[in-house]
Amino acid sequence: MPSPPAAPQGPPTPAMPARYPNFVAYGASPPPPRGYPPSIPGQQSGSGGSTSGRSGLGLWGVIAVATIVSLIVGSFAGLAGYVVGQVVDSTSSTSAATNAAPAPQPSTIPSDPIPADQMPESVSEMVASVLPGVVSIAIENQDERGSGSGFVIRPDGYILTNNHVAAPAADGGSLRVFFENGDSADAEIVGRNSAYDLAVLKVDADDLPVVRLGDSDAVTVGDLAVAIGAPLGLQGTVTAGIISSLDRPVTAGGQGEMAYINALQTDAAINPGNSGGPLLNSAGQVIGVNSAIATLAPTFTGDAGSIGLGFAIPVNSARRIAEEIIATGDSKTPIIGVTLDTSYNDGGSRISEVNAGGPAEAAGLRGGDIITALAGRETTDSTELVVAIRDFAPGDTVSITYLRSGESQTVDLVLGGSEDIG
Repeated sequence: MPSPPAAPQGPPTPAMPARYPNFVAYGASPPPPRGYPPSIPGQQSGSGGSTSGRSGLGLWGVIAVATIVSLIVGSFAGLAGYVVGQVVDSTSSTSAATNAAPAPQPSTIPSDPIPADQMPESVSEMVASVLPGVVSIAIENQDERGSGSGFVIRPDGYILTNNHVAAPAADGGSLRVFFENGDSADAEIVGRNSAYDLAVLKVDADDLPVVRLGDSDAVTVGDLAVAIGAPLGLQGTVTAGIISSLDRPVTAGGQGEMAYINALQTDAAINPGNSGGPLLNSAGQVIGVNSAIATLAPTFTGDAGSIGLGFAIPVNSARRIAEEIIATGDSKTPIIGVTLDTSYNDGGSRISEVNAGGPAEAAGLRGGDIITALAGRETTDSTELVVAIRDFAPGDTVSITYLRSGESQTVDLVLGGSEDIG
């Protein structure tokens, strides 16, 4: 079974408290091997902004894809229950509005369908059309330097990436974005959502090439999948494969923050530095945000790389989070309003406490109920339950199937929302 890698950011330190023994951090990845271009172009000024004066990112460490805690769902149900409990606890003392869905926001991210006569005829043609909208991101704070990837979602300078890429710059650090044409610009964080491992950045621009967003719900196993990013600082690296699986429950994290992802699995090579880059379909539309890998390498060496097990955040979830962040500066994570019994491991997720005034109480759920399915999707443990919840949005109505005194019952529940700005 693949061992869990960790997010290499800075010197080797425990990534989580000792009670989570499988979290191990390792140091920043080494620079690119000799014989490969070591830098990201950034010597010209232009519409993207002024240059930083640096020769590139080749000697910088990379912020690797986020830690895969487990590929076998169930190994860390206790941790999942703890996280659900924390979300509930953090909202239980706030006003009733905390459990309400945010007001609907108009779509601000271009996602027009591609006309049939403009569909790319080859992967190379598709990549050529997308590359101008894919960026490399240099991150620096007083303790570390690194790089990741991202892509432009609006011509007026909004860029989507992973939270674990942006997080090191959240408290006094700096971000610089490098474009495919050699331009570069300073960026600021608009907002972050650690629960989904997503962040939105902004550069001062008004006519950037954008990458079109697709529909992750339309993806099927076997579809072409193309990943673009800057592994080891090698900007514009393109790898291709297929969609290997859908709805893969993945727990991932960086900077001590955990994300629960209903992931698209792909065998397209994803390596440290690809974090935040797009996963594309055959039409050149984004179907996912590359976020995590599994690796067989020791977790403390920094030598981990792709073994054909990559995971991406579905773009439909990413679109919602990005639009909320752009509109308000923060975003909402869906919750059901319960604390789970972290010691329970007999199938399903046992409720230990129902949040007063929350969605679960309104739906009639009680402590001791065992949730076995959400929206018709079987959830055999807490990890699967959290991932299933986060495939929806606050305000959505979902069915909850649960056991009470051995009898199976189903009830509709309106998901609440917990603010998450990273």
